[in-house]
Amino acid sequence: MSQNQHVTPPVAVKIPHVTSIHNITLQDDFSWLRGKEKPEVIAYLNAENAFTESVMHDTKSLQEQLYNELRGRIKETDQTAPDQMDDYYYYSRTEAGKQYTIYCRKHGSLDAPEEIILDVNVLAEAHPFFTLGTLRVSPNHKLLAYSYDIDGSERYRIAVKDIASNTLHSDLLEEATGSLVWLNDNKTFIYTLLDEAFRSYKVLRHTLGEDQKKDLLLLHENDESYSIGIDKTKDNSILLIGIESSTTSEFHFANADGDCNSLTIFAPRVHEIEYQIDAANGNFYIKTNKNAKNFKLMSVPIVNFSSNEWSEVIPHRPDTTIESFEVFNTYIVVKETTLGLEQFRVQNLATQEVRYINFPEPTYTISHGRNFMPNAKEFRLGYSSPVTPPSVIDYDFVSGKISTVKQTEIPTYKKEDYEAKRVLVTASDGVKIPLTVIMKKGIVLNGKNPLYLYGYGSYGISMTDGFSSKIVSLLDRGMIYAIAHIRGGSEMGEEWHDAGKMLNKKNTFTDFIACAEFLIENKYTSPKLIAIEGRSAGGLLMGAVTNMRPDLFKIVVAGVPFVDMMNTMLDATLPLTIGEYEEWGNPNEKQYFDYMLSYSPYDNVEAKAYPHILALAGISDPRVSYWEPAKWVAKIRANRTYNNTIILKTNMDSGHFGASGRFDYLKEIAFQYAFVLKMFGFAK
Repeated sequence: MSQNQHVTPPVAVKIPHVTSIHNITLQDDFSWLRGKEKPEVIAYLNAENAFTESVMHDTKSLQEQLYNELRGRIKETDQTAPDQMDDYYYYSRTEAGKQYTIYCRKHGSLDAPEEIILDVNVLAEAHPFFTLGTLRVSPNHKLLAYSYDIDGSERYRIAVKDIASNTLHSDLLEEATGSLVWLNDNKTFIYTLLDEAFRSYKVLRHTLGEDQKKDLLLLHENDESYSIGIDKTKDNSILLIGIESSTTSEFHFANADGDCNSLTIFAPRVHEIEYQIDAANGNFYIKTNKNAKNFKLMSVPIVNFSSNEWSEVIPHRPDTTIESFEVFNTYIVVKETTLGLEQFRVQNLATQEVRYINFPEPTYTISHGRNFMPNAKEFRLGYSSPVTPPSVIDYDFVSGKISTVKQTEIPTYKKEDYEAKRVLVTASDGVKIPLTVIMKKGIVLNGKNPLYLYGYGSYGISMTDGFSSKIVSLLDRGMIYAIAHIRGGSEMGEEWHDAGKMLNKKNTFTDFIACAEFLIENKYTSPKLIAIEGRSAGGLLMGAVTNMRPDLFKIVVAGVPFVDMMNTMLDATLPLTIGEYEEWGNPNEKQYFDYMLSYSPYDNVEAKAYPHILALAGISDPRVSYWEPAKWVAKIRANRTYNNTIILKTNMDSGHFGASGRFDYLKEIAFQYAFVLKMFGFAK
């Protein structure tokens, strides 16, 4: 029986809504929950929040304890490593007690006086939710353009500030994506707009002082499966405009010294050919999958960039995926993945000499740092592992020497108390699935340990083995934490993504189940001691495996879960739907409809004993609408055969990514962990 049988959850009324397609009828009893403008919907969500509050009332002290632990691992007054851009050193810092970041710079030297260019705490004062999109300093370093979102809808406003006088220009642009790039005249920038489907679909040029209505339209992408991104080369010479779907790319460019009245196409889109470009030293550099599944790197002179003139810089390799690259005057740095392990390849453009940057731990994650200077003598990168806090590292191009500029200080944390390893799990079809396991040293593998298993497995997004101070609160309570690197991501190359999407999507779910079974068979845990978590598309994973193997899991945490797949993917008016066809399939085609319907979490809820479930939603979420978890929870409650604890918590002030403040966010994590510990019986 439920631990809260004296508390009655709200009951969602059933109002059947029927959709017929491919001679199949889908009945949705809870479609009325769509529409936050309806008073009855808000009343229901408030009732769910009240029920959740009552269920979790006895964990108040535990939540406070967890919150204090989580906050205690943040060095509240801290500063990032400064990054050089021309004669300035830019950095950000935080102050004790303040929720948001303060952005600063120094001129000429690190000993110069500090100049605050933006204090987000001041901007956020009047808003329960506030998030910064991007910061872009003008080429002459006098102006700061920034974007912000005040409700979690991810529809940004753009403002421009004179740094010296600390005054705002009259310009305030609406309905933007948050991205912008300055032209070199220091008075003009380009930016992108969102359409109703939450797609970046237009590029416009804005001149300071002009009304937004007068902004010049540079590009309008009509195909709803494509979105637009904008950037600038490291040497500030060329504006780059990328038009991309999940399988196809097309780039346009313009001289950043000009007025950008017209754009030049680099290479027209060809279905399922992806490429990205950058430029330096009179050449374009191109990462492309043309005849190269895991990508290759090419170059071509800017003056004659015809594809017939492309020459190979790095060939395609079947065991190595080119993830990203960065071009300097003398070197090109490429992030690669080989057999699931990330690495940086450093290649001298003149001599073609190749070096790799070596790291000491068996599993870790790396990232490009903020490298603004094309003539830099060092390459800045980010590094962390499951047990090593994030570090900023400089690699000397000439000597190959590595130096740690800064490692994030985690108060009370001792690295030597923990261990991490990566093991391989045999999936149902024989494929080896990487699984990362993190635990406190000294844990005995006797099948009696509670375990927290995380998964995602979509869009080719890899779950990297980075550091999380949050999970220490679980590890210190004797819990093991594991990350399943299942198909649908790209941990093992592009084929890993292909093997977990479209008509192969069920591999994602069976891989996750195989990981759980491996952990049980090898005495890490037992079925009654496994909690699982996934967010967004990872919430689809949670819903699917919960339907498939409810006996295997004790607790499910589904954050903003994409669980109402059929209704969402059949509605082309919803944000992002059409662009998603290349990940899941188009349900208007019967073979995809049948396959998607066979695993769609909401449509496959049945009369069975479900685990304990915590579902999280954001009222303003444009990516996964709040009604998906709301409907899912209502349907499971109506069909379950065991009176387990199922709660829905909807954040009425935010969107897809939850609370915006660095401390408010920790309250959400504390709530989530308290639910897990309560359901395990470890709440006291």
